[in-house]
Amino acid sequence: MKYSGWPNPGELVVGKVDEIEDFGVFVDLEEYEDKRGLIHISEVASGWIKNVRDHVREGQTVVCKVLEVDRDSQQIDLTLKDVNEHQHKETIQRWKNEQKADNWMSLAFGEDVDEETYGAVANELIDVHGSLYEGFEQAAIHGPSALSETDLSDEEAEAIVETARENVSVPYVTVTGYVDLVCSTDEGVDAVKEALRAAEGNGEVSDEIDLEVTYVGAPEYRIRVQAPNYKTAESELEKSAQRASEAIAALGGSGSFHRERKTDDE
Repeated sequence: MKYSGWPNPGELVVGKVDEIEDFGVFVDLEEYEDKRGLIHISEVASGWIKNVRDHVREGQTVVCKVLEVDRDSQQIDLTLKDVNEHQHKETIQRWKNEQKADNWMSLAFGEDVDEETYGAVANELIDVHGSLYEGFEQAAIHGPSALSETDLSDEEAEAIVETARENVSVPYVTVTGYVDLVCSTDEGVDAVKEALRAAEGNGEVSDEIDLEVTYVGAPEYRIRVQAPNYKTAESELEKSAQRASEAIAALGGSGSFHRERKTDDE
């Protein structure tokens, strides 16, 4: 995604070196449509510069800070020397993330999505979450609720959530659900214990999954799952509840799964 507007002074931008002259370097801005900036030779590096090509090369991707923007003369002045290594890495990562998000938009709405639809959806995500990538990441973690403050249609929100869950990798995701376990037979207590052991996986849950079952209030138990991604977490949560329900049913009881708490007390 390329912005049609202009960068602001002080902003860090990603660019590709297009042309090198004795007086400076022309850079095509990767994040802005049809925008080109100039790094004066004095802003390429600290100290005296004998040859600009000793510091940059054509086709190189660089991170620059915007010094000044003159829209009337279509001029953007940039500096390279004032960008430290941390800023460089962080800005490049942000740019790469937005490229990923741009691809996810194509997956969600098709390669031939028109610019009006693309822009409207993208602006909603940016307005609420600050960036396209963050919008998809939050949709992967929290599902439709992450998009509740946007004006997206149900179909658009569903497309984003589905694409995010399939493609976004986050450090870990936590999901929670509840299961009611009831058994009125003489062996009811033992039946519930057996169901809880089944819910916890009987020691067979993958090492990448953190699954915890805790008592909330009879007959309700909380199942909390941490996993590398939303899809896996949701799947493990449902499997846990199903194991518990099947285990207690086999012993004459019943189990039911729900997402929200029913009891008032923790």
